[in-house]
Amino acid sequence: MSHAEHQRATRRLGPDETIEAGRLLAAGRLVAFPTETVYGLGADATDGLAIAALYAAKGRPSFNPLIAHAASADDALKLGLFNANARRLAEAFWPGPLTIVVPTSPDGSVSDIARSGLPSLALRVPDHALARAVLAAAGRPIAAPSANLSGRVSPTTASHVLDDLDGRIDAVIDGGPTAVGVESTIVACLGEEVRLLRPGGLARDAIEAVLGRPLVTVEENERPIAPGLLASHYAPNAAVRLDARSVGPGEALLAFGPLPGGADQAAAIENLSPSGDLAEAAARLFAALRALDASGAPTIAVAPIPSTGLGEAIRDRLVRASAPRTTP
Repeated sequence: MSHAEHQRATRRLGPDETIEAGRLLAAGRLVAFPTETVYGLGADATDGLAIAALYAAKGRPSFNPLIAHAASADDALKLGLFNANARRLAEAFWPGPLTIVVPTSPDGSVSDIARSGLPSLALRVPDHALARAVLAAAGRPIAAPSANLSGRVSPTTASHVLDDLDGRIDAVIDGGPTAVGVESTIVACLGEEVRLLRPGGLARDAIEAVLGRPLVTVEENERPIAPGLLASHYAPNAAVRLDARSVGPGEALLAFGPLPGGADQAAAIENLSPSGDLAEAAARLFAALRALDASGAPTIAVAPIPSTGLGEAIRDRLVRASAPRTTP
């Protein structure tokens, strides 16, 4: 779904058109809808191209992990690996303003780009009947950051959404003004401890009462990755060489468009997009890096990628992946 396809006016759906909103989301389209906090910009979390289009629509895209929203706790539980603490919290507080970060299940459907290449994912069941109806109609997890251009004020009405995104997204379902609250609380259940990653709409003492133990508060520079926190990326074991116009013997190649010189001697090749489509490249980035790393090549040569549009975010992730490693 290219930006050019979004030059037409965005459809404004009524609150009785949740089935149509879900149909559009299932077809890979972008649909804004209200939650209990603000309007979210929804995209199929299982569809890498839809997530790439979401980043592009918001402007100045940055591949941060996104919260995957589910219609029910039962739906969310199928997507990740929930230990006893995570299950206890889900049973107590979903639907509601609690996001739980858990390991992704081996057969989990949330795309690499929605998870920012991480082995974990953030899940929430919103406490808003219209949002859950849209999610149920879509029949899949939906990523939904705020429905505004990057850097703009978060939208609390459908008109606010259209002020920023008219012509850039397919539809907004008008559920009236949202009851604006703080963002969801985010906790990580990735081991024995439950860590508080972001305070929010669910108080710490309510969570601790259910767990029967204190939450571990993590310092900013030690926080594991979750939406709204530190940026991260899939960091391969291999060294990463950027803007490579040729491939050395034994190097793996991350190509974009036509293959460069020396490709015939590459240890392995993954082409992000033979046609040079940045949305396709964004959707394939993390899986391609992982596949090349698995080849065992000591170095991954990365072909030049333009810095326009989604290319900016792709290059940002590759720069992070190429940063020198420090050993403890």
